[in-house]
This record gives sequence, C-alpha cells and structure tokens, in this order.
Amino acid sequence: MQSTTEVVIVGGGVIGCSIAYHLRKAGVAVTVIERGEIGGEASSAAAGLLAPLGSLSGAGPFADLLLTSFALFPALVPELEEASGVRMEYEQTGALRVVRNAKNVPNLRKRMKAWLPLGLQLHWLTGEEARRREPTLSPDVCAGLYAPEEAQIRASQVVKAFAQAAANASAILRSHTPITGIQQHNGRMTGVVTSQGETIACDHLVIAAGAWAGQWSEWLRIKLAVAPQRGQILALRQPASPLLHIIFGEAIYLAPKQDGTVIVGATKEEAGFEKQLTAGGVAWLLSTAIRLIPSLEQSAIERMWTGLRPKMPDNLPVLGPAPGWQNVTLAVGHGSVGIMLSAITGKTLAEAIVTEVTPDLIRPFRLDRPAGAITIDPHGEW
Repeated sequence: MQSTTEVVIVGGGVIGCSIAYHLRKAGVAVTVIERGEIGGEASSAAAGLLAPLGSLSGAGPFADLLLTSFALFPALVPELEEASGVRMEYEQTGALRVVRNAKNVPNLRKRMKAWLPLGLQLHWLTGEEARRREPTLSPDVCAGLYAPEEAQIRASQVVKAFAQAAANASAILRSHTPITGIQQHNGRMTGVVTSQGETIACDHLVIAAGAWAGQWSEWLRIKLAVAPQRGQILALRQPASPLLHIIFGEAIYLAPKQDGTVIVGATKEEAGFEKQLTAGGVAWLLSTAIRLIPSLEQSAIERMWTGLRPKMPDNLPVLGPAPGWQNVTLAVGHGSVGIMLSAITGKTLAEAIVTEVTPDLIRPFRLDRPAGAITIDPHGEW
C-alpha cells in the first residue's frame, strides 16, 4: 500500500503540529506521523510557561528567537482558537523571581541588568513589595524581580489546538504509527515505511520527533545528539489565599492555573527514557515549594507526572536543513521551551520549506553551527 503527500512530518508534538498548521496555511499537503498519541509526550507534560527571561543571559540569536516567538502568542492564540475550537487558557499573569537569602540578591540584580536591554518591562521589588503583589510569599523573601508581561498557557491545549487546526485544514495526522524504514535516492528522501507496511512517498521530510529524534541518526547518517531529560512535575490545589503570578525561586517554578491548581516543577534529570516518578524528586519539589509559599503545606496533591525534554548538548534547538540531504528539515532539541518556541518554529520552517530559503532568524540554529557560537544562561529556568 502506498500514499503520497508533499511533506511528511515525523513527530506529532507541539513542534510537528505547529509546522503542519503553518504548511497547510501555505497550501502544502502534509502528513504527520506519530509513534504514540498526538501530543502525548513532552508537549502535554509541560507547564506552559511563556516566560522567556529565565532562559536568557542577554541579547543574541537565542534571545531574538525566543522573544520573537513569545511576541507572536497574543495574536496566534485567538487565531488558533477560532481555527480549532480549542480554548488554550492564555493569560498574562506576570512572573515574580524571588530570593530568600540576601547573598543571592546581587545575582538577581546582575540578571536584571542583563535582561533590561531585551525590551520587556522589569520592576525591582523589596521583599515587602513582593509580598504586596503576592501575599502568600514566605516572610523571608528579601527581594524580587517582577516581569508583568510574562504569561502562561495550558500546554496540552496548545498542541491540541495546532493539531485540530491542521486537521481542519485537511492535514493528515496519523497516531500509533511507528516508522520502520525509509526510501531515499541520491541524497533525497523519497518516502517512509510505516509499521503497517505502508509506504508514504513525499517531496520533503521533517524530523520533529522530540526526545526520540536521536534515533534518526543512523538513517540520516548524521550525529543527531538529542537526548531525553526527565522532568518531574506535580499539581497542588490552590491554597485558601490563591497564588496570582508565576513564581520562580530556588530552581523551581509555581504556576497558578485556571482549574484551581498550582503547577510545581520541575526536576532536570539525565535518566534516559525512564519516566517513573521518584520519591526524591517529588520531595524536593514539595519542600522547595513550601519554603517559598508556606500555605502550600496544607494543599492537596492533585496529580504527579513526568515528561522527557528533547535536549541537545548545548541546550539549543536545531532548526533547518539536515546536512547531506536536499529535502530533510530538522526541528529538534527544544528542551523545555518547546511550547514557547512552537509559534516561531512552525512559522519559519514552513516558510523555509515553501521558499527553499532559510529565514535569517533561524540560520544560527543549524545542526552544523560552530560549537559555542551561541550562549545561554547556564543557570536558567529550563
């Protein structure tokens, strides 16, 4: 059995579905092939933070990429909600980054100085001023940095919206369909073979397979060093006096959601493809959250889960052509900013595929970029 399409996208997470949506907007026939459930891995496990500052050490190509994508969401959300019928729970709650120990205040001031040129509003707060904005904060919080424009969204709804909008525009989405082989000729990918024995012929192939993208190294004959990084996350019921903002502190975040929960995350563990929760990981999240917001000690635990971030060695995404191939595009390694980068990734890669010209914004993120050419904040929140 054989079918034909213009573009095959391997991976049905938020990145693959965003590319599919933008390709269909451009009139390109597209088939998304997912080994499991559409959006069933990291895309649905994410907290949905649209808070770019914590991943940045200052201006540069990565800041340009992240902030450009961040700026697309206010217009993209209503567009996607109308196209899909899926409500995405976007809200500009603002974010507070806080410190409890005076010795950490200089570091927060240093980060503020690095972030000021990026153009987002920033307000320095004393501990008392931080508690006026967020009354549930611990009494020992001594300083804070308020970014009112930072926002959040329901991650699982984002991937659903991209997927449904693409499907409504006649994209084909295939779940539970592992790929077992490829067809290629003279440096061009001509098709893929599925576990059902079907061959899907294509003019272009996109790899957006998340933490599993590294498994394409052998077929593509390139080193695609994407590895899984486990993140453990939990949801607590809001305390009697609910949290109002996203809170960052002591290497965790707390995000109040519209369903009356507070998302607490996340660990960063090199545990391979093992997705189990651990007592140590959950205990660390809980104890740190309670130090920041003491009233959470009385909150019920709603649920706990894990996700596998697709991580590159330099913590940066790979966007653009696969070396040695005429018609293979890579969209991998987004780490824990896949939701935030989904808007710009879909837009620019669809443009690159249609025009056969790589947009300048993503040129620095080719797989064959020089080592160390782009730097990020090594102590960032992702």
